[in-house]
Amino acid sequence: MADDAAALNQGMEVRGLTYPMPDAPVPGVAVEVARGVFWLRFALPFQLNHVNVYVLRDGDGWTVVDTGLRTPDAVAAWEEALAGPLEARSIHRLICTHMHPDHIGLAGWLCARSGAPLLMSRLEYVTARMLMAEGGDAPEDGERYYRAAGWSEAQIDRWRADYGGFAKGVSPMPRSYLRLSDEDVIQIDGDDWTVVVGSGHSPEHVCLWRRSDDVFIAGDQILPRISSNISVWPTEPEADPLGDWMDSLEKLRDLLPEGAFVLPAHGEPFHGVHARLDALKRGHEVALKRLERTLRQPSRVIDGFPAVFGRAVGDGVLGMATGEAQAHLNYLERRGRAQRTRDENGVDWWTAVKRDEETT
Repeated sequence: MADDAAALNQGMEVRGLTYPMPDAPVPGVAVEVARGVFWLRFALPFQLNHVNVYVLRDGDGWTVVDTGLRTPDAVAAWEEALAGPLEARSIHRLICTHMHPDHIGLAGWLCARSGAPLLMSRLEYVTARMLMAEGGDAPEDGERYYRAAGWSEAQIDRWRADYGGFAKGVSPMPRSYLRLSDEDVIQIDGDDWTVVVGSGHSPEHVCLWRRSDDVFIAGDQILPRISSNISVWPTEPEADPLGDWMDSLEKLRDLLPEGAFVLPAHGEPFHGVHARLDALKRGHEVALKRLERTLRQPSRVIDGFPAVFGRAVGDGVLGMATGEAQAHLNYLERRGRAQRTRDENGVDWWTAVKRDEETT
């Protein structure tokens, strides 16, 4: 589930966005981007090659938001930061926005090192613990899911061989946590930070909003240059994460003022949140229309890649691409705009449902 797959969805340059910070911090350096809020950047060994971490001044200590992936480079960068710009204060607590490895990869390591508690939403914590426990043989449900999507037997064999990789990028999770829920208010250094929960990219994604000056720590819920991966997985093949995502975009559009300063998990801090939310929604709506045109002829999930992504997709991101194309198809099916039939080989064939406006 590494977020290099977000790079499948290359975003356009959106008019109205401005980036007030000219340079991203190098590893081990912390840059103050808002009052008491420091930006750190950690390398990722993927096409999406970095993740942002934010450290908030909290009395005589720090509140940390996200951790990076468990890699030797990330551990070394943390050690450098803890011995340098963060040295004078201890970590009071760790907040993880969601359970993807580039966000929680060093949560267990950092909590054990500092003694700080872990704060997450319930669904994110429980899902992470579930995925950490997965191992052994790949499940038949997964094979059935990917065969239905149109994967070849060789592709299924490669998935089977790589199964259980989540834990490779995540240090052992703390065995307890403190729960965050939508609209909770956390006091950090005398300021109120409101928890804003979104979904679609992950089950119960936590964002943090300091209303006093409209600083918004967005995690992967709002990214400035790419669209977060929205996927269906074999564990819940009938899910509608794209519907959840579109609802979350509407919620954030109604909630956040245009002047909010967005601190994303990838890319650079920016102004222009309404323009970006509108562009994210518009991008999925365009993909859905292209996909419906593809479905004028019976099509498999993998046949939908050019419509969803605007280009061919290689085997390196096949799982993520399949999950996202499936999410778009499930979205259409839930709304009566597509239907599927499974053939004798276990492959699903999707077709568009002709709508009234298309017949008039």
